Amino acid sequence: MTILTYRLSSSLYLRDPQETELGRNIVTASIALIDTLGFEEFTFRKLAAEISSTEASVYRYFENKHKLLTYLIDWYWTWLEHRIDFYTHNIEDPKERLKICLRKLCEPKTFDTSTDALDERALERIVQAEFEKTFLTKHVDADNKDGLFLPYKLLCKKIAMLIKGVSPAYEYPHSLTSTIMLVVKHQLYYAQHLPSLSDIKYNPKKHFDTLYTFVEGLVFKTIQVPL
Repeated sequence: MTILTYRLSSSLYLRDPQETELGRNIVTASIALIDTLGFEEFTFRKLAAEISSTEASVYRYFENKHKLLTYLIDWYWTWLEHRIDFYTHNIEDPKERLKICLRKLCEPKTFDTSTDALDERALERIVQAEFEKTFLTKHVDADNKDGLFLPYKLLCKKIAMLIKGVSPAYEYPHSLTSTIMLVVKHQLYYAQHLPSLSDIKYNPKKHFDTLYTFVEGLVFKTIQVPL
C-alpha cells in the first residue's frame, strides 16, 4: 500500500494515520464505508469490524467521526489542488489556465495510481454528499481556527487568483470561487438524486461535459470576459 504524502492539520487527528499500516487501513476502509453507508450510518464500530481491529484502535487515531470525515475531505481538496497545479504549470495564457482549472473541477475523478491507497472516485461521491457537514456545525469557528478547512480555503484562493489573472478588475473573485465550488458539487448531486433541480441530465458518460459548459459560461459571463 502506498504511503500517503499530503500533510494535513494535526488538529484533525490524534496520531497521523499516514505513519502506520493500521492508520492507512483506517483511512482506506473509512472511505469505502462512508461511500457505501453514508456518514450518518457510519460508525467506528463498523469501521473496526471492517479492518478486523477494535474501536479503541480507531480512537487512537481520530477523536470522532467528524474529524475523520474532515480529514478525508481535506485530503481530497489537497489532491485536487495538486492536479490543478500539474495541468496548469506550463500554461502561460491566463484564460486557458482558468479553463483547465474549471475542467479539473468538473471532470469525473478517476483512480489515481500515484495514491493507490485511496479511491478518488469514492472520495468525490463523499464530497458531493457530505462536504457541508464538515462546516455547518456549532463549532465551525473553533475548527476554522484550528486549520481544519485550510485545504479548501487554499484551493479557493488559488482559483480566485486565476480569475483575477483573467479579469484583474473583477471585485469578487473569492465569492465567485466559493460559489462555483458548491455549484459543481450541488449540480452533480442534483442531477443524480434530485433531477428537477438541475438542467444537467445524469449520464455517467456525458453529464460532466454539460456541467463544464455550464460552469465555464457562468464564470466567464460573470467576470465579463469572452470565451
